[in-house]
Amino acid sequence: MEPININSERRAELEEYARRRGQDPETALDEALATYLEWERQDFAEAAESVRRGYEDVKAGRTRPAPEVLTDLRRKHELPR
Repeated sequence: MEPININSERRAELEEYARRRGQDPETALDEALATYLEWERQDFAEAAESVRRGYEDVKAGRTRPAPEVLTDLRRKHELPR
């Protein structure tokens, strides 16, 4: 794989991030990227599962009319009409 260029501002931020952790920039970047990618993978999986559950609810008829839901949300959060 070819090296990936980053702009000078981001490089400075990375170097400061690495310095605070007592790491070299490559290690700090690798760990930060791994952490972010794991978070993103988990977030995607949770979103997909939520969509699947919602679809199952629709198929099973477990729904409410939108105006009713919106009225409940307005009351709950004290929002104007």
